[in-house]
Order: sequence, then structure tokens, then C-alpha cells
Amino acid sequence: MGRPVTLFTGQWADLPFEQVCRTVSEFGYDGLEIACWGDHMDVVKGATDPDYIARKLEVLRRYELGCWALGNHLAGQCVGDAFGDPRLDGFAPKELSGDGEAIRSWGIEQMKYTAKAARAMGAQVVTGFMGSPIWKYFYSFPATSQKMIDDGYALIKELWTPILDVFDEEGVKFALEVHPGEIAYDYYSARRLLEEFEMRETLGFNFDPSHLQWQGIDPALFFRDFADRIYHIHIKDAYVKLDGRAGILGSHLPFGDAHRGWNFVSPGHGDVNFEFIIREANNAQYEGPLSVEWEDNGMDRLFGAKEALKFVHTIDFTPSTVIFDEAMEN
Repeated sequence: MGRPVTLFTGQWADLPFEQVCRTVSEFGYDGLEIACWGDHMDVVKGATDPDYIARKLEVLRRYELGCWALGNHLAGQCVGDAFGDPRLDGFAPKELSGDGEAIRSWGIEQMKYTAKAARAMGAQVVTGFMGSPIWKYFYSFPATSQKMIDDGYALIKELWTPILDVFDEEGVKFALEVHPGEIAYDYYSARRLLEEFEMRETLGFNFDPSHLQWQGIDPALFFRDFADRIYHIHIKDAYVKLDGRAGILGSHLPFGDAHRGWNFVSPGHGDVNFEFIIREANNAQYEGPLSVEWEDNGMDRLFGAKEALKFVHTIDFTPSTVIFDEAMEN
């Protein structure tokens, strides 16, 4: 079908933006899903400084790359997470460390700036996280009341409604990556989120099959049921290997550890059936980018990113324009 193939720069933000552009251009990618950290995108400058945006666009043009989406997962996580999580200190400015309220306020403003920066870049989608004040309740012990869950969804709506108002003003969609740690992490939590926001069109999903696969959810079925809310697609893979010792919850072992019951791997090396996903994307007439989010602790990332591009080209087939058995008719 010729959908653009992009690379999400989140796992490459340790490298200068221009170096990443040069590398992925040499590999043959069509563009980038630009992460809003490192030196890849400063959303405040992107929202307020036309010269900053002009320089970013010039670098992209120099390497014949497009940009269809920005990704701001870190600031978005700071919006909805419960206060007191020390892991958020690594996402926000150092001077805010330990101050949950200040970190949340920073995240809210960052996400508003992100909508403006996306519009300035000509991107129609921002991918990211929303956080979750109730993720720690995913297993209901100690006992979790329904009110606690309801209050969590209500808080996310309260926090994110003003942000999505800015997205509406800028004509940009927000695509939540359905993901453990988020208010929507599986099929039914995703459905509830949309219902909580009264099916607000601004809010949709960044479809990432790897986070569904290891939970036992059929990614293609998820795509089918939420087709009108799939605003962006990540090409990312995962395998499940339950050997009798390893559990599905990960055992507090780091990603890439062979003792884990599942791991993320380079596209084509895991259990995700991408053919079924492409068929659903074709049925939905999805014409946006296929963005490689490359995560594989067991493979060199330059090798992996180059191989992943070839893999995506092999799976992105065009739907038929004829009904095959019509040729049998007189």
C-alpha cells in the first residue's frame, strides 16, 4: 500500500537529532516519529519559536524525511500518575524532583505545548501516555473498591480534558499507547477510557501490538473493534515463553533477561502476527505511518532498525481491488 515507514526516536534520544536523521535516511526510512526529549524536540520552543521549527524541518528536508507524529510519553505519564512515584523524577526537570504536584503541573503544560509543537511541525498526531493513578490496583489485593477505580478514571478525565481542549484548538489528535502502567492497558480498560471521555474524537490510540500480545489479547481483534480510534501504529514485537518457571508478570527481572516469561524483540522475531494486523489496517483504510518502535536488548539497534525496515516492507501488502471468484463468472 505504500504507507510511510517511520522510526520512533524515543530509544535513540541519546544521539543528536541530526545523527539519527542521517542514519535512518541511509537505511531508507521515510521519516521519524519524533520523541519530545533529548535534543529531538523541545516542545516549548516548538510551540513558541518559529525559527526552532524551521531548523527542525530543514534537517528533515536535508535527509528527505517526513514527520507525521510527535511522541511525548514521558510528560504524559507525569500527568496522570499518582503522587509520590520516585520514577517520575527522571522524566521531569531535576529541580522538581520529589514534588508530585509540581511534576504533574509541569506534565500538563508540556502536553499542551506538545499539541502546539505538533501543529507547527505539520504533524497531525501526538502519541504518548496518560499515566494512571490506579495502575497499582491492577491486582485487587489489598481489596480494591469499585469507587477507587471509578475515582481513578474520573481523575484522568479531569486532568486530561483541558489538555485535549488545546489539542482540539490545534487540530491535532492524541493517540494513547495502550500499555501496562496506563489508565488503558488492555481491551476493556481501553473501552472504558473512551466511554469515560464520551467517545471524544480527539482521543484515540497508538496501536502497539507488543503490549497486547504478552497479555494474551489478540492484537488484530483489538484493531478491528477500535478501528475508528487507531490514529497511529507502532510496529513492535514480543514473544511469550512460559517454561514452567517464568511467570507472565516478569518476576522483577529486567527486559532482555532470558529468564523472563516474555520479552520485547525486533519486529518479526516474536509472536505477533503482523499479517492479520495489516489486513485489519487495510479494512479500516488506515493510511498513516507504520512506525518502528525498536526495542530488543538482545540485538544491536543499528542492525535491528535496518532489518526492521525490510521486514515492514514485506508485510505492508496492498488489498485486492477485485473479487477473486468474479473471474469464474461468464
